[in-house]
Amino acid sequence: MANPIRIRLRLSGDKLAVRVAITHEMESGLRLDAAGKTIAARYIQSVRTELNGKEVLSVDVGPNVARNPSLEFSLKGAKSGDTVKVSWTDNQGGTRSDTAAVA
Repeated sequence: MANPIRIRLRLSGDKLAVRVAITHEMESGLRLDAAGKTIAARYIQSVRTELNGKEVLSVDVGPNVARNPSLEFSLKGAKSGDTVKVSWTDNQGGTRSDTAAVA
């Protein structure tokens, strides 16, 4: 399986552009399988972003978000050598995280 989180960073001065792509099925619990049974809900509930170990962004997500969601945002005060960590937790207790260094 490919890495479930891809982080792309672009530094311009002290402004850091962050692009995050998450691989997740995001089942709402409303769809039916081929046999007509409900597919169990499984969706990301929260996404957290840290800069050098300090939380800088926390987003609550729910079942209405599309499969394989992406986020894009900017952070101020970043510099080369800093680290950005992105992690998510889903409604079934699944978690994933990844870290990228600012070039």
